[in-house]
Amino acid sequence: MLELRSIVPNGSARILIKIESENPTGSMKDRMALAMIEAAEKDGRLKSGGNVVEYTGGSTGVSLALICAARRYALHIVTSDAFSLQKRDHMRALGAELTLVKSVGGGMDAALTRNMIETARQIRERTGGFWTDQLNNADQLIAYRLMGDEIWRQTEGGIDAFVQSVGTAASVRGVAESLRDKRPDIHIVAVEPSESAVLSGQKTGVHKIEGIGAGFVVPLWDPA
Repeated sequence: MLELRSIVPNGSARILIKIESENPTGSMKDRMALAMIEAAEKDGRLKSGGNVVEYTGGSTGVSLALICAARRYALHIVTSDAFSLQKRDHMRALGAELTLVKSVGGGMDAALTRNMIETARQIRERTGGFWTDQLNNADQLIAYRLMGDEIWRQTEGGIDAFVQSVGTAASVRGVAESLRDKRPDIHIVAVEPSESAVLSGQKTGVHKIEGIGAGFVVPLWDPA
């Protein structure tokens, strides 16, 4: 946890950021990727030497690529030209096989998300692999509840609000559930692209912020 000192406005409350770039691939998604794989191993959905399939803007894919390489699973990733070349190269370098879905003008929207999901479903059908299906996979929530526990310990309970952007909604939900268990009145803020503010009841739209804003209300979102 790092306290911001120079860029906060005068009279600001204490603002801390959690440096998730210290995780092995530089992303908080390492937490949820490991949780999804371990849950599938435990209940038999993923067996030794199996295949894993996922659709991703990149960060989840990079995390899955690292874990699948370490545990010797073949990984099929569906992604898009809307997301950074660096993430695509990182996934390939870790051994993932990529399928690219074309975007319209390099933008992210609901249609692209659904096209990527459908392509992943078809690959799963063809390969018989385990589909982590991150938008629907509640196994990842435990990883973010543990992250919430970390934040509580690291702040020694001195936390009044938590702010997080929303992709699958698992991180904001898991951390919020953990913190609310300890302090029910804590304020939770979910951040989404203004161009596609569907959680706020606005119209879906196109944006260029990687990793958030699916373009529709995602299954794991819990407005409570």
